[in-house]
Amino acid sequence: MKSKDILNDLLTRNVEDLIVRSELEKKLKSGKKLRIKLGIDPTGSKIHIGRAVALWKLRQFQDLGHQITFVAGTFTAQIGDTSDKFSERKMLSSEEVAENFKSYHGQLSKILDMDRVEMFHNGDWFEKMQLDEFFKLTSLFTIQQMTERDNFAKRIEANKPVGLHETLYALLQGYDSVQMKTDLEVGGTDQLFNMLAGRTVQKAYGQDPQNVMTFHILEGTDGRKMSTSWGNCIFVDDEPLDMYGKVMTIRDELIPAYFKLATDTPMDVIAQIEKGMSLGDKPRDTKASLARAVVARYYDSKIALKAEKDWEKQFIGGEKPSDIETFKTKIGSVIDVVALAFDVSKSEARRLLTQGGIKINDEVIKDAEYKISADCLLQLGKRRYKNIEIS
Repeated sequence: MKSKDILNDLLTRNVEDLIVRSELEKKLKSGKKLRIKLGIDPTGSKIHIGRAVALWKLRQFQDLGHQITFVAGTFTAQIGDTSDKFSERKMLSSEEVAENFKSYHGQLSKILDMDRVEMFHNGDWFEKMQLDEFFKLTSLFTIQQMTERDNFAKRIEANKPVGLHETLYALLQGYDSVQMKTDLEVGGTDQLFNMLAGRTVQKAYGQDPQNVMTFHILEGTDGRKMSTSWGNCIFVDDEPLDMYGKVMTIRDELIPAYFKLATDTPMDVIAQIEKGMSLGDKPRDTKASLARAVVARYYDSKIALKAEKDWEKQFIGGEKPSDIETFKTKIGSVIDVVALAFDVSKSEARRLLTQGGIKINDEVIKDAEYKISADCLLQLGKRRYKNIEIS
């Protein structure tokens, strides 16, 4: 790919907002190595492929020699960012934040060279901040600016509470950029307000304002925004068969968006795929191609082909997988055992149980108090199995 095409792909593919493009292009063409920031609030323990859209863009920048910097919201996650929320978010303890963050490194390593990533924790500066510095920061914004945000305005109109601590989140995120000397901050479209606040804060502290890049949102398997709380996610560390199977469940109309956002398929090829779909290509065949591409991105093409073969045996031939793993555990409720064996939350396990998505020895279990007290075959959903061995 020519350097002009590389730059265009870097600045356009999956990009929703780019502020200010002319400034960023000038920096890139000058050969300057940029410091590029992504904030991670570890309010959950898993990264889904919707969030990974930003990570793959960072991979492009990293491959070009730029410095990727992460800031873990070890302080701000205790407040909770409500950028995409219409109710107050529960404040997390520092212990909960630390526990959620433990699994992030391995998932991030699927996409980025973590040996070349700088990692920051914003608790390192906020926990030491003096009140005079804090008041200097808060003086940069007005209450009107903070409460005019769409989600805050709707909550105020509906007579729902807006915590004062919530209105501080954007300026705290902006101060992260000062500490990290950020040239470009990336994030979802819901982060635009926060990242623009960073430009204001940096100016006040004598730094050149950062450029801002946001990305298109990837819908979940059910067509809604991909969200762990809705159970419609494909996670970057899903097992290949499970990942393949989840992709095969997405709505047909989402196929082009998934090719654009969740694979590295060239845009001209995607255009041909869209054309073929409009002319009557079978969605199942196109979706199978998509599923292979998604799995190959996080594993490799050989593993993707095996996942496809196993999926076809299981769902077309009605066969169970031949390599079901054994999970050893003590006697416990079906909810507890499912959560441990499949690494899902107890709330997710309960949701699946009420939907008939848990089977023991091919029998549907709907009693949350059911005790697993003997060796058995445990099935979660349509694709996931574990041989349970009671120790």
